[in-house]
Amino acid sequence: MAFIDLLQIVLIFITVIFAILTVELRDLLHAVIALCGMSIVIGVLFWLLSAPYVAVFQLLVYAGAVIVLFVAAVMLTTRKGS
Repeated sequence: MAFIDLLQIVLIFITVIFAILTVELRDLLHAVIALCGMSIVIGVLFWLLSAPYVAVFQLLVYAGAVIVLFVAAVMLTTRKGS
C-alpha cells in the first residue's frame, strides 16, 4: 500500500468524523466549525486525487464563503440561555 493510499484512507476517516460531529454537536457554532474542517479535508482529498480546480473551488466556495455566511448567521441570532 502506497503512502498516498494510506493518507487518503486517513483523510476519509477524518472526514467521516467531522461529518458525524457536524450532525451531533449541540452547540451550533462548534457544528459550523466541524463543517468547515470537513470541507477543508475534502478539498485536500480532491488535491490528492489530481483535481486541483475542484480542490480550489471546494476551499474557496465551501470552506470560505459558505462557512463565513453560516458563522455570521449564528453570531447574529440570539441564543437563549447558554
